[in-house]
Amino acid sequence: MKRSANFISYLFHPLLMATYGCLLVFFGLSNTIYYAFTPLKLKLVLTLTIFAFTFLLPALNLLILYKLNYVSSLKIENRKERTFPLIMTSLCYFGLFYMIYDFNIWPAIKLFIVGGGLCILFAAIINVWWQISAHMIGIGGLSGMLLAISYFMQLPVFSAISVCLLVAGCIGFARLNLNAHSPAQVYTGFAFGCLVQFSLFFIAQSLTFV
Repeated sequence: MKRSANFISYLFHPLLMATYGCLLVFFGLSNTIYYAFTPLKLKLVLTLTIFAFTFLLPALNLLILYKLNYVSSLKIENRKERTFPLIMTSLCYFGLFYMIYDFNIWPAIKLFIVGGGLCILFAAIINVWWQISAHMIGIGGLSGMLLAISYFMQLPVFSAISVCLLVAGCIGFARLNLNAHSPAQVYTGFAFGCLVQFSLFFIAQSLTFV
C-alpha cells in the first residue's frame, strides 16, 4: 500500500500539475475550442515551455538547495524547509506569466498559470504556521480551472472534471496513507486550490464586462 501511495504522490506531484493541465486542455478536451482551434505547433511549444518553467526550473532549484544543505530531503517533508522553495517556485510561475502575457493565446491558459503562482505563494505563507497539502492544492487548482471554463464559457468538460475529482481522491488517500498530512490539511488544500483558481476566473470574467 505504501508503494502505491508513493507512486501516486510522484505521478501527481504538484510541480507536474501545470503541465498536466496544459496537456488536458490542449489534447484531452476534444470538444472544446482549445483543442480544435489551437495549432499543433503552438500546443507543443506552450506545453514544453510550461513544463520547463513549472517543473524543470523548480526541480533544479530544489536540487541546488539540497546540495547546499538548505533542505534535508528532496521531498522537503520538514515544514520549516518548505517556505523558500515554494516562494522560488511561485516566482517561476510569475516569470512564465510575464513571458506569455503578450502572446496571442487563450486567456484561460494565462489565468491558469498566474493562478498556480498565486496558489503556491499563498501556500508558502500558510506554511509558516501550518503544513497545507501542496499535492491537493495542485489538483484542486486544476479542478477549479476546469469548473471555471465549464461555468463561464459553457464548455462541456464534465468528464474531465469527474476524472480530476477521482484523481484528487486518489492523491488524498495517498497523502493520508503516507502520514504526510492530516485530513484537514488534505481537504483544505484541495478546497483552497479550487477556490483560488475559480475566483481568479470569476474576477477576470467580471472585469471583461465592466
